[in-house]
Amino acid sequence: MALNKEKDLKMYYSIKEVAAEIGVSEPTLRYWESVFPQVSPKKGGNGVRHYTKDDIKTVRMVYHLVKERGMTLAGAKRYLRGNGNREAAETNSEVIERLKAIREELLGIKSALDFL
Repeated sequence: MALNKEKDLKMYYSIKEVAAEIGVSEPTLRYWESVFPQVSPKKGGNGVRHYTKDDIKTVRMVYHLVKERGMTLAGAKRYLRGNGNREAAETNSEVIERLKAIREELLGIKSALDFL
């Protein structure tokens, strides 16, 4: 998870934080809640969503299946519901996240070198 170290100590994250972290809009997250029963953040008395780290992991999985693997929402829903190779997909999703972080770091190094 790329959330900064200070935020890693938090138990709950807002929809705004999760949307920014995953790279989707808040309405997309709300819609995914209606489509995927696995995406079910806790809601406070005022209706504010509170995402746990497990909720964020599930949202990352949905993102991976829909945005990176190109599955339809129905296909991703079947995949998550079934006994598909979810562990492999989770591993792929985690690898992609790590590679994105490495790419950003390398781009930062490149721009620093270009500046010299």
